Amino acid sequence: MVDDEPDLVRVVVGYLEREGFAVRAAGDGQTALDLVRAAEPDVVVLDLGLPGIDGVETCRQLRTFSDCYVVMLTARADEVDMLIGLAVGADDYLTKPFSPRELTARIRTLLRRPRRRPGPATTAQDGSPEPAAGPTAGPAAGPAAGPAAEVRAFGELVVDPQAREVSVAGAPVALTRTEFDLLEALSSRPRVVFTRQQLMDRVWGEGWSGDEHLVDIHLGHVRRKLGDGPGASRYVVTVRGVGYRMGPG
Repeated sequence: MVDDEPDLVRVVVGYLEREGFAVRAAGDGQTALDLVRAAEPDVVVLDLGLPGIDGVETCRQLRTFSDCYVVMLTARADEVDMLIGLAVGADDYLTKPFSPRELTARIRTLLRRPRRRPGPATTAQDGSPEPAAGPTAGPAAGPAAGPAAEVRAFGELVVDPQAREVSVAGAPVALTRTEFDLLEALSSRPRVVFTRQQLMDRVWGEGWSGDEHLVDIHLGHVRRKLGDGPGASRYVVTVRGVGYRMGPG
C-alpha cells in the first residue's frame, strides 16, 4: 500500500489485514520500489500523487523488474490520470474517496487471474520497459489452459497462450498482463465479436464492477504495440455498436 496520507494507509492496511492479507506500507515512491524488490508482493496499491517520485514514474520503474498487479489510486476523477496510469502498466484504478471493501474486491478479482513466472524485462515498441510475457505459474492457468491453447497465427501476428508470448513478423511484442489476457480472449474465438462486458467477464472476472472504458484503453495499447494504425486494424477490429473481434492480419 503506497500512499502519503497516514490516516488513509492506517485504515486500508487494517482492513486488508483483517481480510487475511499480509500488507507492507510505504509513503513515497522510492521506499515503495525498495519494498517491492524485497517483498515481491502479488499486488501494489499505488497512489498517483506521491512526493518525490510520483506514482506514474514509480509504476514505470516497477514494471522493469516486477510483474505484480498494480491498482492505481487517483484523487481526481480525471480521465487523464487514468490514461497515464494504465499506459505505464497499471491493471486497474480507483478514484478517491473509495471504500476499503471496494479495494479488497478489486484485489481479490485480480488475484483470481492467472499468474506468470517473473522474467527479465524487455522493451516495448514505444521504448518503455515492461516485463516479458512469460509462462503461467501452473497448470490451472485460466483462459489459456485447455484444448484451445494452441499457437494462433493471424498473418504476421502469432499468439502463444501457453507461453504467454506474442510476436509480429518474428519480433517479440511485450504486452502487460491485462493486454495479453485481452488479446488471448479475442484470439481464442477469432470470428466471434466480443462485447466489452464479455471481455471484462473473461479477463477481470464475472461480477467485476469496473468501468467498461478500461477495455478500450487496454486494447488501444495492444493495437499500438502490434503496429495497427488508426485506419489499418489488421489484428484487433472494432465492430461499431457491439465490441471487438480479431482481424485476419
